[in-house]
Amino acid sequence: MPQLSDATRGRVLLGGDYNPEQWPEETWYDDVRLMKDAGVNSVTVGVFSWARLEPRPGVHDFGWLDRLLDLVHGHGIGVVLATPTAAPPPWLGRLHPDTLPVDEDGRTEWWGGRQHFSHSSATYRRHAAAITEALAARYGGHPALTMWHINNEYCTYDHGDEAAARFRGWLRDRYGTLDALNTAWGTAFWSQGYGDWEEILPSRRAHYLKNPTQVLDFRRFTSDMLLECYTAERDIVRRHTPHIPVTTNFMPLWFGQDAWRWAGEEDVVSVDLYPDPRDPYGAQEGALVQDLTRSQARGPWMLMEQATGAVGWRDVDQPKPRGLNRLWSLQAVARGADAVCYFQWRRSRQGAEKFHSAMLGHAGEHGRVFQEVKRLGADLATLGPRVSGTRIEADVAVLHDWHSWWAGTQEARPFAHADLPVVLRAWHRALWEAHLTTDFAHPTHDLSRYRLVAVPQLYLLTDAAVDNLLAYVHGGGTLVCGFLTGIADEDDRVRPGGMDARLRGLFGIRTLHEWWPLPAGGTVPCDGFRGTLWSEELEADGTADETVPYRGGELDGLPAVLGKGRAWYLSTLPEPEALRTLLTRIAEGAGVRPVLDGLPDGVEAVRRGDALFLLNHGRDEVTVDVPGTHRDLLTGEVADGSVVLGRYGVAVLSS
Repeated sequence: MPQLSDATRGRVLLGGDYNPEQWPEETWYDDVRLMKDAGVNSVTVGVFSWARLEPRPGVHDFGWLDRLLDLVHGHGIGVVLATPTAAPPPWLGRLHPDTLPVDEDGRTEWWGGRQHFSHSSATYRRHAAAITEALAARYGGHPALTMWHINNEYCTYDHGDEAAARFRGWLRDRYGTLDALNTAWGTAFWSQGYGDWEEILPSRRAHYLKNPTQVLDFRRFTSDMLLECYTAERDIVRRHTPHIPVTTNFMPLWFGQDAWRWAGEEDVVSVDLYPDPRDPYGAQEGALVQDLTRSQARGPWMLMEQATGAVGWRDVDQPKPRGLNRLWSLQAVARGADAVCYFQWRRSRQGAEKFHSAMLGHAGEHGRVFQEVKRLGADLATLGPRVSGTRIEADVAVLHDWHSWWAGTQEARPFAHADLPVVLRAWHRALWEAHLTTDFAHPTHDLSRYRLVAVPQLYLLTDAAVDNLLAYVHGGGTLVCGFLTGIADEDDRVRPGGMDARLRGLFGIRTLHEWWPLPAGGTVPCDGFRGTLWSEELEADGTADETVPYRGGELDGLPAVLGKGRAWYLSTLPEPEALRTLLTRIAEGAGVRPVLDGLPDGVEAVRRGDALFLLNHGRDEVTVDVPGTHRDLLTGEVADGSVVLGRYGVAVLSS
């Protein structure tokens, strides 16, 4: 099966979305000149071009795309060709209203934006397949083609009648009988028992709280329907070009897709990443998304979109300061990216995203942004032969599961302030600041290669997942779990005792008496630190080797942290420094060491293959001690014992 390496061939790709249809053709020649100047070797074309490619039903206009592909190929630039199905043309919605999505209030989402398609519409799927077939037949043999990009940022929900019919079919396949569905959904509550499949609806607007398992299944269904749309188009282009890799772009930590399952259907896993430059934890947010994407890819991956500066959708939308775009781009390479791309090449003068930055901004080729892109292009050209295709080894795995996330967002819950993304970011940040490289994994994956497995929060755990965690610990691994883990089974049914009994035994918990969520901003005193977000009234069974108690208040003397052999449980979220200290100590006990000892604050170290990336996320110059003699691959200079990094500076060392 084709992979990203088939497209990169010893290079790190640099490029981005290119929308030549927005510009006069004479502009194209200036574009390719500047692309070559900047080191661009890949452009993504056609993402939102359906109305241009098929201006009327069945009438195609490919001449402009023919000329464009010939032009960029003549300048040595490869093309990632997109199917344009994320933005159907107005004629499709006008002639076929059944292709338009319906929200939970029954309102139609009209054309005039993008993503205005019903994933369940047979008409939409037929037209999407037809334009995909036409593109694949025409361009499958074009020498510029290096990759297929299906649709864009799949994210559409649909609560309409056609989606309702497909939902019922999906439920029949899952449960087989209404009795099984009623049992799984707990419909004895509030007189919700179903006696006919036609009575079942998507999770539309309700007078009061919705059935949480119905909502959970609707989210599962939506992910599956969107995946069907993706695989239908993927299979068409694969039939024409089995040697060309296929991708679609995830959004960072996007709620709506079971991305573990989706990643298994892609040849190349790619992601769009837009940390806020004003966010003091923007670099850590980037690292989290990069680690997750690399783990889904199980190797090199593609940064499909990022911004050179402002993005146009934030209330205060500041650009990236000088040097930050290069730093964050090289951070992605350090964490496994073999392609660094942007939205978009040339900044638009019209449309909804004209304030979104680009590689070539309104200031033109003499602007600061373009000059920084040129420097990055030179960096990637230097690094490509050395790092492309190489991998990252991690001793720590962080577990994440979309089904657990979906289940944990139900309306009636005691933990609104303790949502999974908040806890996940806090744990990953603690490991990142401790300079411990992390993979992500699904709770049923083979975990045996990791010395430490961290579970920030997995509210829903299947029996297979629980068995896997127990087997991991019994096999000699170290497990550390956060609160609200193992509470519910796959149907969002609370486990007897409020937590899976096997996990309670693993952690040394006799009884979980009560959950004690904290108010927003509230804390609870513990021995040596303060807990945040959450606390629990736990009774230990006396088998734990180490206990950190709550101090004062209703939970005084009860365990906040339990350590039993190689299994640890945190019933609160320690404040950041305490969480970092605790996880570092547990990691050390498991034999996990940081990439480099003694790093200054704000400096990140990542080893990819035999290259050591050092990234300074601060504005002040720092000196990093690096034992031995090394050559900086970016500058060619020799570092003997230490490296000086300037503002947002990067060094890539080779022994």
